[in-house]
Amino acid sequence: MSEKISALRSIHSEAAFLSENGYYGEYGGSYIPEILVPAFTEIKEHFEAIRQDDAFWQQYCALLADYSGRPTPLTYADRLTRHFGRARIYIKREDLNHTGAHKLNNALGQALLARKMGKTRIIAETGAGQHGVATATVAAKLGLSATIYMGREDMERQYANVFWMRRLGAEVIPVDYGSQTLKDAINEALRDWVSNFETTHYVLGTASGAHPFPSIVAYFQSIIGIEAKEQILRSAGRLPSRVYACVGGGSNALGVFQAFYPHEEVQLIGVEAGGQGKESGRHASRIAFGEGKPGVAQGYKTLFLQNNEGQMNDTFSIAAGLDYVGVSPILANLSERGRIQFSAATDAEVIEALEIVMKTEGLIPALESTHAFAGAFRDIAESSKSDIFIVNMSGRGDKDIFNIAEGLQDEEWKAFIHRKNAQFEA
Repeated sequence: MSEKISALRSIHSEAAFLSENGYYGEYGGSYIPEILVPAFTEIKEHFEAIRQDDAFWQQYCALLADYSGRPTPLTYADRLTRHFGRARIYIKREDLNHTGAHKLNNALGQALLARKMGKTRIIAETGAGQHGVATATVAAKLGLSATIYMGREDMERQYANVFWMRRLGAEVIPVDYGSQTLKDAINEALRDWVSNFETTHYVLGTASGAHPFPSIVAYFQSIIGIEAKEQILRSAGRLPSRVYACVGGGSNALGVFQAFYPHEEVQLIGVEAGGQGKESGRHASRIAFGEGKPGVAQGYKTLFLQNNEGQMNDTFSIAAGLDYVGVSPILANLSERGRIQFSAATDAEVIEALEIVMKTEGLIPALESTHAFAGAFRDIAESSKSDIFIVNMSGRGDKDIFNIAEGLQDEEWKAFIHRKNAQFEA
């Protein structure tokens, strides 16, 4: 455990080019109302303190091991590799983390931080529902009360996660305005926090928002890359050629990428939500499609999908967790520096990739994670058998059964839903 603590401490945000005032290049910062300045000051001070607190890290790493189930495996995808006949493909299995996604890494860390600050309540936003479930889970584990904000559209798409959040004891509040997706849930969580920060900590789920949240989330997610790097060196005896991760806000991507920053020979590829394609206007790709414009919203500066008047555009994706108008300021900066490349996968490419992964490896990745697979599959034709790809499978896909069945146009599933509906109405 001491080696893991040392690795976590050494990988902090210097690697992501953080300046003293909370900027990553021109992105980041802290654009917050005056009433929240004390809350952010308190978070920054306590976050810096816990970085040197052995007792905190012992508790955090023990929970990762004994409660969350880390380390998650790095699985060699032998049949998938043979299917393409090119690069060797390895899969980082964050789906095996407790609650079924990478989100618990950050939720645990921030919930422990909240207790250090004497808070009794935590709040969170969620899109795909996985961060909401993780937050509700750690609240139950640590004896905190929890409130989760979720867009009504996302609640309809991910109702299974809504069910579990409520069963875990969290209050789930629907957001009924705007696009009723992740950006609107963040806005509502911020409004709650303004009124209740004396007792409440906002467990922001993605590496966005006002400083120091991008740094905090990236820090607690860095365990993914620390493990993956150690595992690939042990398994293959060398570093990978490429590492792929889906990108909504950016937490799982930054989690797996950070350990590989110093190794310029390792290409890092973030895959955004291409939705129905660039020309359709129905997507959530800020960088790959070149449509993100610098702007300030939700407490920070980054690339947002916005019109010429600065109004945020509606976004679209089959994957609720990628359906976000902005992107982590860390990723925006690393893209401009050329350290991370971006592509976008359309919904159709994602459904095709999902079928390949299920039928060759017996894995069911979340629709978010499947974007990373789709990006890797598109690039694999230009690889050779000497290359190694790592794909971060950030979550499992059982939460997506309704969306997947719709995407696959599964008539038997549709008939099943009609039968169940008839039973409820009877």
